[in-house]
Amino acid sequence: MNQTLSNTALIIRRDIITMTAYAGSGHPGGSLSCTDFATVLMFHELKRDPKNPKWEGRDLLFYSNGHVTPVNYSCLAEAGYFPIRDLLKFRKLDGHLQGHPSSHDTPGIEVGSGSLGQGLSIGCGVALAAKREGSSRRVYVVNGDGELQEGMNWESIMFAAHYKLDNLVSIVDRNRKQIDGDTEDIMALEPLADKWKAFGWNVIECDGHDIPAIIEAFAQAKSHKGQPTVIIMKTVMGKGVSFMEGTHVWHGKAPSLEQVDKALHELGTSLTEWTERLKNG
Repeated sequence: MNQTLSNTALIIRRDIITMTAYAGSGHPGGSLSCTDFATVLMFHELKRDPKNPKWEGRDLLFYSNGHVTPVNYSCLAEAGYFPIRDLLKFRKLDGHLQGHPSSHDTPGIEVGSGSLGQGLSIGCGVALAAKREGSSRRVYVVNGDGELQEGMNWESIMFAAHYKLDNLVSIVDRNRKQIDGDTEDIMALEPLADKWKAFGWNVIECDGHDIPAIIEAFAQAKSHKGQPTVIIMKTVMGKGVSFMEGTHVWHGKAPSLEQVDKALHELGTSLTEWTERLKNG
């Protein structure tokens, strides 16, 4: 299972680079930092049915950091929600994959997002409704660390603890980078784990690129009762591509053709080879 998920994460990274290359725009850095835990979520953790995206028994996943659509769309396509060839129409007028996700256009997208700070509020409402309905569904919200600088999140964090929403999990992509630089230089978040604990959450800290550790973190979250859980995923911006790693420069910048060749070579393929795979998918 671990090797299968690692192989899938590699596929997702190749998709991300190819999609943003064809679009000439997009957000590769955060997409790459989210890839490993996003892969575990989609292909191991979530109850889902790609053939019936609106199945009432499904778990719900919201990307509050809605700009990381490359990883979101790739996971959905590779899981079978729509043909993988559609990834080549990312951000194109004749495609359905907008730069920020739309539930009206793309199967598997639960809610439109892009304005930061809103996803956890949505997750709280859905998780509370599920509890009151006696539903076993779980709710997962991916949060960028930079967006935690917005106050609306902390209202949601108080709300979730007050209502003991133990069916709710926030996954923080703690890559320490945002569009203007390092989070700690712009508006410091540390001590981040202590802040969540003080607000009444169960806190798990995890290496966000270690597949077995990620699986274990989700298992711990599922077994914990009486509190919502946050998993602080310690990640690297641009993970998997050497010249993208650890810098905010690739927050919202697509690679040039020369850079694409280098990136895909590091990921064990080429633009020609991976484009053909997507076209035929």
